[in-house]
Amino acid sequence: MQNQDQHPNAHSITANDTPKGFKNSPRYRWFILANVAVGTFMATLDSSIVNVALPTMSGQLHAQLTALQWVVSAYLLTISSLLPIFGRTADLLGRKRIYSLGFIVFTLGSFLCGLSTNLWFLVVMRIFQAIGASMLMANSAAIITAAFPPQERGRALGMTGTVVALGSLAGPAVGGLLIGVTSWRAIFFINIPIGIMGYLAARIILPADKARGSHERFDFSGSILFTLGMVSLLFAFSNGQDWGWGSAPILTGLVAGIILLILFFATELRVPNPMIELSLFKNRPFLAGNISSLLSFVALFSNTMLMPFYLQHILNYSTTQVGLLMTSFPLVMAVVAPISGYASDKIGPIALTTGGLVLTGLGFLYLSTISATASAWQIIPGPLLNGLGAGMFNSPNNSSVMSSVPPPKLGIVGGINALVRNVGMVLGIAFSVSLFENRQAAHLSTLPHPSALQQTAAFMSAYHTVMLAAAGIAFTAAFISLNRKGYARAEA
Repeated sequence: MQNQDQHPNAHSITANDTPKGFKNSPRYRWFILANVAVGTFMATLDSSIVNVALPTMSGQLHAQLTALQWVVSAYLLTISSLLPIFGRTADLLGRKRIYSLGFIVFTLGSFLCGLSTNLWFLVVMRIFQAIGASMLMANSAAIITAAFPPQERGRALGMTGTVVALGSLAGPAVGGLLIGVTSWRAIFFINIPIGIMGYLAARIILPADKARGSHERFDFSGSILFTLGMVSLLFAFSNGQDWGWGSAPILTGLVAGIILLILFFATELRVPNPMIELSLFKNRPFLAGNISSLLSFVALFSNTMLMPFYLQHILNYSTTQVGLLMTSFPLVMAVVAPISGYASDKIGPIALTTGGLVLTGLGFLYLSTISATASAWQIIPGPLLNGLGAGMFNSPNNSSVMSSVPPPKLGIVGGINALVRNVGMVLGIAFSVSLFENRQAAHLSTLPHPSALQQTAAFMSAYHTVMLAAAGIAFTAAFISLNRKGYARAEA
C-alpha cells in the first residue's frame, strides 16, 4: 500500500524543495490546494463578473453591445487556444514556474484592463489577461494531482469543482455590487490584491518541480497550428448565428480551422516531442472522460444560454429574480462536488460519472415539459437536477482522467481537460441558439402576422426541442462514461 505522501503520480516533496515553514506539516498538500483554489477562483470569477458590466461599459466607452461582446469572446478564444500549450510548457519548464507567472500576467492584465479608455485597448488587455488565466487553469489540476495520493485525489479535485462553482456564483453578485458602489473598472482592480497574494503564496508554498526540458524540444510548429486552428473554429462557432452560417467569414473560419487542425495532427505524428501525444487517446479512461466531459458541457450550456430569455421574456421575471433562480444550479453543484469527489476515492468514478450524467439528462427532460405559465417552484427541479448531476460527474471524471496518465504528462492533460470544458461551452451556446432559432422560425413560417400568444407558443416549442436535444446529448455522454474501462481503483 502506498504512503499518501509518496505515490507514483506525485512529484516528491522533499526538504530540498519544500519551504521550511511547511515541509513538516502533515497537511502540506492542503496548503497547495488552497493556493490553487485562489488562482482557480480568480480566473473563474473574472470570466463571469464581466458580463454584468457590459451595459455600463457600453455608455462609458461609447461602444455598441455587439462590439463589446469581444471583451468576452477575446478572453474565451485566447484561453481555449493556449491551455494545452501552457500545460505542455509547464511539463517542460516546471509547473510552479508557469503557475506563478500566471498570477503576474493575470494581475498586470487586470490592472491594464481597469485603466482602459477605449474598447479595443480593453479587448487587447483582456487577451493579455487571458494569457495569465490560461497559465493558471492549465496547471491547477496537474498541481493537485501531483500533490495528492490516489485515495484523496477525487476529494481534492472535488473541492476545486466547488471553487469553480462559487466563482461562477459570486461573479454576477460581486460585479453588480462593485459597479453600483464604484465603477466597472473595479471588477478588474479587485483582482490586483488577490493576484499579489496568490503569487506570493505560490512562491512560498508550491514545491519546486524540476524542469524536464533539457532533452526535449518544444513543438513550436504544432503550437502555432493548434492555436490558429482553434481560434478559427471557435471564432466561427461563436459568431455563426449572428453573421450567418453561410457567410464568407464564418465559412472561411470553419474551413481554415479544419485544415489547420488536420495539419496539426499530421505534425504531431511525425515530430519527436509533440505538444499533444496522440497515443494518450488510446487510453480508454482518458478518451471516455474527455468525450463525456465535452458532451456534458455542450448540454449544460444549451440551457445556460436560453433559460434567462425564457424567464424574462415569457414569465416576465426581473433580472434579480432570474439571477436568484439560476443560482440554484451552481449552488447545488458547489455542495455536491466535494462529496462526489470523496465518494469516488472510495468506490471509483464509473457509477458517479454515469449517474451524474443520467441525472443531468433527466433535468433536461423535465425542462422540456415546463409551460409558459410555470411558477418558480415548477421550474426549479430542472436546474437542481442539472446541478446535482454536474456535481456528481465533474470531480470523479477529472480524477479519472488525471489519474490515467504518467506524472510527466499531467500538465498537458490538465490543459486538455480545461480545453474540453471551454470548447464544450462554446459549442453548447452555438448549438442551442442555432437549433432554437431554426425551430422558432419554422414554427412561425406559416404565420405572416403572429400574435403574442403564437409567438410565445413558438418560443416554448423551440425551447422544448433544445431541451430534448440536450437530454439526448447527456444520455449519450452517460453511455460513453459507462465504458471507461481500465480504471484502477486507488488503494485505501
